[in-house]
Amino acid sequence: MNIKLEDINIDKLRQDLMEYFTASMFIVSPVALIDLSKVESASDEKIIQIAKDNNFNLKEYLK
Repeated sequence: MNIKLEDINIDKLRQDLMEYFTASMFIVSPVALIDLSKVESASDEKIIQIAKDNNFNLKEYLK
């Protein structure tokens, strides 16, 4: 399935990624703070790439 950028709720995806890395920072590794800062400033395209790299299911973010 090919998902287009405009079909994704980027704000929700960004928020979920921020929560994911915040939790990782306290539970797993303080290095997750770096990832959190990347998510906060990433472009929409980069947000999608970060989500894919962290095994997020983009289908859950379709509008």
